[in-house]
Amino acid sequence: MPGLQRILTVTILAFWLPCPGNAQQQCTNGFDLDRPSGQCIDIDECRTIPEACRGDMMCVNQNGGYLCIPRTNPVYRGPYSNPYSTSYSGPYPAAAPPLPAPNYPTISRPLICRFGFQMDEGNQCVDVDECATDSHQCNPTQICINTEGGYTCSCTEGYWLLEGQCLDIDECRYGYCQQLCANVPGSYSCTCNPGFTLNEDGRSCQDVNECASENPCVQTCVNTYGSFICRCDPGYELEDDGVRCSDMDECSFSEFLCQHECVNQPGTYFCSCPPGYILLDDNRSCQDINECEHRNHTCTLQQTCYNLQGGFKCIDPIRCEEPYIQISDNRCMCPAENTGCRDQPFTILYRDMDVVSVRSVPADIFQMQATTRYPGAYYIFQIKSGNEGREFYMRQTGPISATLVMTRPIKGPRDIQLDLEMITVNTVINFRGSSVIRLRIYVSQYPF
Repeated sequence: MPGLQRILTVTILAFWLPCPGNAQQQCTNGFDLDRPSGQCIDIDECRTIPEACRGDMMCVNQNGGYLCIPRTNPVYRGPYSNPYSTSYSGPYPAAAPPLPAPNYPTISRPLICRFGFQMDEGNQCVDVDECATDSHQCNPTQICINTEGGYTCSCTEGYWLLEGQCLDIDECRYGYCQQLCANVPGSYSCTCNPGFTLNEDGRSCQDVNECASENPCVQTCVNTYGSFICRCDPGYELEDDGVRCSDMDECSFSEFLCQHECVNQPGTYFCSCPPGYILLDDNRSCQDINECEHRNHTCTLQQTCYNLQGGFKCIDPIRCEEPYIQISDNRCMCPAENTGCRDQPFTILYRDMDVVSVRSVPADIFQMQATTRYPGAYYIFQIKSGNEGREFYMRQTGPISATLVMTRPIKGPRDIQLDLEMITVNTVINFRGSSVIRLRIYVSQYPF
């Protein structure tokens, strides 16, 4: 159909010519290089070119180009996908009988190899070895390396190509050495820091075990990465030179290390207790030995052994002075019928107690209480004697009771005797009397 053939538009294939010295692979117009496979793939211009065909023309992609055909041709109403096919399989007009498919002349295309390849006798594209054919443009000092479809100009080891010149590569900038690197023309040299040795690969470094080769420490050597440290046995401390060890005076660290006395020894220490105490299992605390219970005392049969913290007391039997009479082992009474008892306490009760030296204050140490309460009577508690240093006072805690309070720490050893008086006043029968507790306080030598 000559009329139809005149309105067809065929793109012109423009083949490129390789530029001198360009070793990059390229494809002709209408093809694009697929880098993974190295093959030239057809470009679908009908998709990539906006309005490739104008007006009523329809774009049909071809291998290496495209065609523009009329859309309104009565014979070709369906999509025109291949103008070179020998038959047409689209829908036919309802009123007209089928017409034979158009037979367009086939456009012959020459076989072309992409740059860097040439046609062999079997019409196959084979690589051109530019290095073997001396068709490269490498400098005489450079090395030509053939590649598929091209070539590469390279330099000898230790140099790189920059603007046509082979320049020394500073391998030290790229971390070729694990530790220390010295660059030299065309090469480099690796060294290691102190405490390391260079491995056989000439690049990596290996730690030197100084403790295995020669022990530089007086006591214990511990190898570390690139060095070593010296450690001392328990009870010793490392000197400033980091090698020698000297005895550690643990007793100088704290006064609370031992309850009583700390004794330093080379590499260790121990706690000791004063006479009258034993060292407990914690190796620091002291516990009183009850000499009275263990019969480890010097009291006579007439005396009473009274145990103290760190010692004991031999207490003689009480002797009641006139006009008092003894009514028990620890009580004296002044009879009312005796005129000499008019201004004296009715009873004197003897009590003993012990406290540790320098006890924390204030501290309640003794309680005093009336045994009988009479109607209309009230009670007054006071320290009658023995408190010249004002180390105690009586605090009344109830109508018939009071507590002895220690207000100042007392350093032992020391014996104190206090007369604690309870005065009874009865306004109903106009009576006033008193009783005394003679309290003997034994202050131990140590605060434990």
